[in-house]
Amino acid sequence: MPIRKTKPTSPGRRFATYQDRSEVTTSKPNKKLTRGKKSSGGRNAYGRVTARHRGGGAKRKYRQIDFKRTKDGVPAKVATIEYDPNRTTYIALLHYADGAKSYILAPAGLKVGDTVASGPGSDIRAGNALELGQIPTGTVVHNVELKPGQGGRMGRAAGTAIQVVAKEGEMVTLRLPSSEMRMVRAECRATIGTLSNAEHQNVTVGKAGRSRHKGRRPQSRGIAMNPVDHPHGGGEAHKGPGGHPKTPWGKPTLGYRTRKKNKQSNAMIVRGRRRGKKKGR
Repeated sequence: MPIRKTKPTSPGRRFATYQDRSEVTTSKPNKKLTRGKKSSGGRNAYGRVTARHRGGGAKRKYRQIDFKRTKDGVPAKVATIEYDPNRTTYIALLHYADGAKSYILAPAGLKVGDTVASGPGSDIRAGNALELGQIPTGTVVHNVELKPGQGGRMGRAAGTAIQVVAKEGEMVTLRLPSSEMRMVRAECRATIGTLSNAEHQNVTVGKAGRSRHKGRRPQSRGIAMNPVDHPHGGGEAHKGPGGHPKTPWGKPTLGYRTRKKNKQSNAMIVRGRRRGKKKGR
């Protein structure tokens, strides 16, 4: 997917880049597979801001995605490839042979008119969903389940590719994009292929207005504030925080470990995100 640049007719357009969405075949989603989506503005049930710098932005409609892919033995034809404002990858509308319709995450190379399937006996082809135990070693997959029947949890962002590395008994070892090696049960399902829109990460926003369209409000640096407002504030010149970085409420940040100790999940990690790192750290 190429990146498109515009002529620098204004300061905002000088550095901004855009996606050339030539793969997208329609601009209108399927009405029966969409529902309204309400923005929280970063506020909780009491109306208090719990996540800062959120609010505004363009209105969206949520597309209901089939992450489980349990319609076995029924072939489906790809009707459209669509843009989804709620995720980075593109989505594909499937028309099943029995008349049903559903959205799936679109892998790279999937085109209108292609046929996809799910369940035992499906070909090892982009868009087909099978159990990990039936997928050959070395195959690249996405939308991987952590528990059988739960629906895909890992590998759902644009350009994501998870590799099936090894099989041992009831467990399958996967290599995640973070280089983490994780074991998952062989009954868990995954979809073949790399996800589409891999160039998404190369887009330059270019101006503040595009961030506001996404619902991101401005963020002030702590060192630009007064001591009463932030631990980094104060001083007569530009300088760093002068110690370990902290949040506005004095808690450590930027490198401070926040991962919860989930023993059941950590036990499945063969190798951490960094080499030499202990399991689950």
